[in-house]
Amino acid sequence: MQAILAAAKLRVFSKEQISVERFTISLDESLASQFDQLIAERGYSNRSEAVRDLIRGAIESDRQRQTPSGHCVANLSYVYNHHERELAERLTGLQHDHHDLTVAAMHSHLDHDNCLESVILKGATADVRHFADTLMAERGVRHGKLNVIALEAEHHHAHDEHGTAHVHYRPAR
Repeated sequence: MQAILAAAKLRVFSKEQISVERFTISLDESLASQFDQLIAERGYSNRSEAVRDLIRGAIESDRQRQTPSGHCVANLSYVYNHHERELAERLTGLQHDHHDLTVAAMHSHLDHDNCLESVILKGATADVRHFADTLMAERGVRHGKLNVIALEAEHHHAHDEHGTAHVHYRPAR
């Protein structure tokens, strides 16, 4: 009887067998150590399961971001090493190239190597997200995070008979 059950379990397992693809990533010792600590704190049995959950979370986050519409204000914050070759110039260049979205930027020195920048953005949500993704993808940018607040048009008007008609936006409800 046990042989029949074992054979049945084997057949069920082989039907449910999933193809697995392996890949390798390289981490510096400090990041690997921090990741191992996170794995232990959250109770993962191994790195693979933790990485799978991170990937699932990123996919779900992107799914929620699909087809952005309307306008928004946003805060894009990121850390970068200012010694990274021409990175500060590239980041400033990106902001200048998108001056229509960039409202303000604040730069703070964290230590001898790292800087924190916080950039206030305003415009079409799709454009803001694309700009943020492009900037955060720059080699050397770390810990990038975009906080988006949807806006809705409040009213379209001119302030006087000679004024230019324009739209005011307020945070969406």
